[in-house]
Amino acid sequence: MPYLTVAPSPKSGKGVFTTKSIPAGTVIEVSPVLVFSAKERKDIEKTKLFDYIFAWGARQRMACIALGYVSLYNHDYSSNCDYEMDFDNNFMTIKTVKRIKKGEELCINYNASPDDKTPVWFHDKIKDLTA
Repeated sequence: MPYLTVAPSPKSGKGVFTTKSIPAGTVIEVSPVLVFSAKERKDIEKTKLFDYIFAWGARQRMACIALGYVSLYNHDYSSNCDYEMDFDNNFMTIKTVKRIKKGEELCINYNASPDDKTPVWFHDKIKDLTA
């Protein structure tokens, strides 16, 4: 979408922002993914790419990195976007679950559900940033 932009984020590093308001229920990105085998995933987890991959496949043993902006969306326990994985066609779709205001950061919940409060692997770092 032409109104999405990547910019420094107060959450962590860079994030995805919008330059216009977006209604809830809007598909904002459909991204192809590069899929890695379970063996390749173990190697990738030892690199800087670890923070950008998603668990992939029905058993979540493989991994993928999404092209487009998908791997740059930051985590939020009450996210304003959700993602859907299409394992058959190797795509991820990002869709808004709330109205998003112009200038707001778009976030996904890394637990794969917009309001899932299960601590993510970097939960303690999040608490430190918000303290």
